[in-house]
Amino acid sequence: MKEIEKTDSFKSVVFAPSARRFFKEEKQDQKILKNQISGKRRAFIFTMKALMGFSVILTSALVIFLIVYVMIKGIPNISWELLSSKPSYTSDTIGILPDILNTLYIITAALVIVIPLGAGAAVYLTEYAKNKRLVSVIEYAAETLSGIPSIIYGLVGMLFFCQFLNMQKTLMAGALTLVIMNLPTVMRSTQESLKTVPQSYREGAFGLGAGKWRAIRTVVLPGCIDGVITGCILSVGRIVGESAALLFTAGFAHALNGFFEGLGSSGATLTVALYVYAKERGEFGAAFAIAAILMVLTLLINLLADFAARYFKKRRDR
Repeated sequence: MKEIEKTDSFKSVVFAPSARRFFKEEKQDQKILKNQISGKRRAFIFTMKALMGFSVILTSALVIFLIVYVMIKGIPNISWELLSSKPSYTSDTIGILPDILNTLYIITAALVIVIPLGAGAAVYLTEYAKNKRLVSVIEYAAETLSGIPSIIYGLVGMLFFCQFLNMQKTLMAGALTLVIMNLPTVMRSTQESLKTVPQSYREGAFGLGAGKWRAIRTVVLPGCIDGVITGCILSVGRIVGESAALLFTAGFAHALNGFFEGLGSSGATLTVALYVYAKERGEFGAAFAIAAILMVLTLLINLLADFAARYFKKRRDR
């Protein structure tokens, strides 16, 4: 132990002056560079820093103002009666329980379909596809689809699911439309996560005698599960906040139904109910209450996505 302490002290004595000399030289170089910068360049740098700071402050102020304003207007209108009852025109009461259930129904139906399709497509394109040109075309098409406005998806869903397939305006037609909307997101996020898995993992599994699918199922997919779950959670956030596509495919009904019965009938989600109460009926108190609930759900979904990504990253690094 004494010998170790002696060597440590010797290293600190020998290397400390050199480290100090290095930092002094670095500071001198920085001062020389600052002196060499012209006045126009300094003015340009100062202007750009001021513009970036102003943009950050303005964006943060707008977000904080929006959250605070919606919460102040919405929270006083939230009550147990609003959350646990359905609307009635005879008693002139407002309730959003059917809308909450319809939102849960459509999220469940969309995720049950989009997760296997998106993850399966990503696994095929990353692990099995041999034609790189075809893969690049499919990736470009997926990126293009993710940028199409949601109202276009709504019109396509109304023409194909509601009219051509004769599904009428139902929650199932809305869920299938949301599947098409979120399929590129799930596929691309899963595909990028699969690419982060080192090739040595696959080679090690093959060296132990595992087949292609067994290596993917037991080695590759567990190594990228964080990206898959994050993409799914973000898809849930998009489903919760979607209204334009569901206006054309799911309808406006506020009926209280079970899961399978509700999928086969028309129904309004929380975002559609927000539009109906604010635009059609002029019930701005209920509209702000729904907006506050949606904002809380969105914040929770984003926090859950961040927590899931960190948790699975730590678990993978162990």
